[in-house]
Amino acid sequence: MFEYLEPSDHDESEVAPGTGSLPLPPRSGAINKGTRSLNPEKVRHLLYGSLTAIDRTIKILHSLGYANPNDWSDPIPVPPNGSEPGHPSEPQTWMAILTKTILIE
Repeated sequence: MFEYLEPSDHDESEVAPGTGSLPLPPRSGAINKGTRSLNPEKVRHLLYGSLTAIDRTIKILHSLGYANPNDWSDPIPVPPNGSEPGHPSEPQTWMAILTKTILIE
């Protein structure tokens, strides 16, 4: 259902205008002869959890080539539901945000 576009060395010369360094998909087959229209669209990712879990997830996504760790926001503390902030019975929950531009056919 979802197709992840892997960057390669030759993709740097094929950058869509206004999308930074996003590569265009490979041009192969009858449908891909330049007739496809690609539109950039922003997607926002939110991570909720402990600082350790958020840090680990960001590192995993980086190792998979999906997002640079510096592209994520600094962790933001999330107030717990139904209790006062800093209540000792609940572990602190944090949030980090990433906005990524993807190309949609």
